[in-house]
Amino acid sequence: MYKMKLNPEQLEAVMTVDGPLLVLAGAGSGKTRVVTQRIVHLLETGVAPYQILGLTFTNKAAGEMQERIQKATEQRVLVCTFHSLGARMLRESIEALGYSRSFVIYDQEDSDKLLRTLLKERKGELKEIRNAISKAKNGLQLSHEVSDQEIDDFSKIYGNYQAALKECNAVDFDDLLLLPVRILREHPAMLNYYQERWTHLLIDEYQDTNESQYTLVNLLVEKHHNLCVVGDPDQSIYSWRGANIQNILRFDRDYPEAKVIRLEQNYRSHTHILEAANELISFNSDRMEKSLWSDLGEGAKIRRFTALDEREEARFIAKQIRKHHDDYGTPLNDMVVFYRTNAQSRPFEDQFLSQQLPYNIVGGISFYQRREIKDILAFLRLAHSGSDFIAFERTVNIPKRGFGDATIEKIRFASLESRLPILSCCQAIVDGTSVKLTLKIREALGQYVSIIATIRRVMGESSLKETVISAIEATGYLSYLKEDRESFEERKENLDELIAKAAEWEISTPDPTLGAFLEELSLKSTLDESTNDRDRIQLMTVHNGKGLEFAVVFVAGLEEDLFPHANARGSEEALEEERRLCYVGMTRAKLHLYMTDTRLRYLWGMQRDQRPSRFLRELSPDHTEKVLRIW
Repeated sequence: MYKMKLNPEQLEAVMTVDGPLLVLAGAGSGKTRVVTQRIVHLLETGVAPYQILGLTFTNKAAGEMQERIQKATEQRVLVCTFHSLGARMLRESIEALGYSRSFVIYDQEDSDKLLRTLLKERKGELKEIRNAISKAKNGLQLSHEVSDQEIDDFSKIYGNYQAALKECNAVDFDDLLLLPVRILREHPAMLNYYQERWTHLLIDEYQDTNESQYTLVNLLVEKHHNLCVVGDPDQSIYSWRGANIQNILRFDRDYPEAKVIRLEQNYRSHTHILEAANELISFNSDRMEKSLWSDLGEGAKIRRFTALDEREEARFIAKQIRKHHDDYGTPLNDMVVFYRTNAQSRPFEDQFLSQQLPYNIVGGISFYQRREIKDILAFLRLAHSGSDFIAFERTVNIPKRGFGDATIEKIRFASLESRLPILSCCQAIVDGTSVKLTLKIREALGQYVSIIATIRRVMGESSLKETVISAIEATGYLSYLKEDRESFEERKENLDELIAKAAEWEISTPDPTLGAFLEELSLKSTLDESTNDRDRIQLMTVHNGKGLEFAVVFVAGLEEDLFPHANARGSEEALEEERRLCYVGMTRAKLHLYMTDTRLRYLWGMQRDQRPSRFLRELSPDHTEKVLRIW
């Protein structure tokens, strides 16, 4: 029955079961339906659920896809993010690399703290070194394979950092991709095991894969070649985080027997929007030819407005939002303002506040990045692992116990020298069998070890919810928060929400352990936490708009050196990515699209004369109309 709802190209993609398949899925072409129904069809042809693996880039997309499949078939198929897959493989196989299966996952803040302990007098280079390590890992380079040309002693720093992670029985986010590839490359029996375990792979948003993801996928499918990748080179906009557009462009060279199917019918936008977007992207040379079309009718032309400055731009957009909301009944959360950089949000926030227009900035601080949440999760991590030095360093002075940097470094050195996990080393210090510290510090350390022991005892005897509560109560964390009366209630509400999350998660998951819970939260992304459940205008960078759609879209700040960004000057490759970014912004619009620029803008510390973006000049007047300034 579901096949009747597919157009011919979608149906062909669903029915193509064996061998490599590239589905070039244009914006709004129903690719999620194709991917999920293809998995349903695989199950109908007799492929076992456990042999199918679906990979995507957000937990939200993976959850929605899994839910649709389960509803249609009552069977559960593994659909997850690349990082979740890596974590799963490492839980099963990381011992082959000398780690324990109880490893913890460090987020960026944890990794930065570990790096700071290693860099000492070079802490000013932290960001540069962190980014270089991430780039090396995503390029599958180990420490002995990198050069020191850009950063002095980089190979040594990278090696020391990786060794320190291993001492803490920890991995960082990039390791979740690097280490599984190492296992598959270095252990042929494990490679064969995973190849036979997942005989059919489906990858969504393939144009966003980096080198490590590309290699992981190709290792897994090299025996059966049953690989379906879905994506759109015209929407490849993440090169700054390692995505390589060539992965999708060379797919038919990697797999010469591959079938290529183009999904060009758009179910989202009207013709004026789509034909203008087609015109824009045709100026790019690094792409695979396709042309979006729609049978929804011509619709409204794209409205262009040139403002005197960014304040007038914000006033104009606020006025149009009012009109669409009050006159046409468009919900506020079905309207979005896109901009190239986060700094552009300020005039819109000022204007919306003055007009009492509620708004939401997508990409703000995630719930799980808030201080009080990270503190309690760090206590739980140490209780779970016993080896997590970064969790120890974060929590040992909560509340203040008088541990200075020198004392913490002594404890860390004692742990390394004795080869004891950090928690066991602390117990040895308390017992007097390790490094000698003052009586006062030993007593404080004894209190701390006792707190972790309490959490561990509850962890072994009670529910996950009770374990979280015990971490809050045993640490006296609420009393600690009361030191800042102004924020106490808000932070307490956040902790209550964490307890509620633990209770809900315990009911809904087949593996309600503390380790699995901590892993789930580690894999959360800021964008996954954004929500449109309240009627608010959405403000976001175009990068954050990928995969979304809105009735009314405003693309603001279309000026040279802003969009396209100044960083793209002199690079045709970078300019083409900027154009793809503009294309993505345009194709989010269902009914109405506005594109604005200003003559003057306060930029880089001073007011500047601005020139309209070349992207505006690349749009035909057949699909656009100018809105005159009326004030």
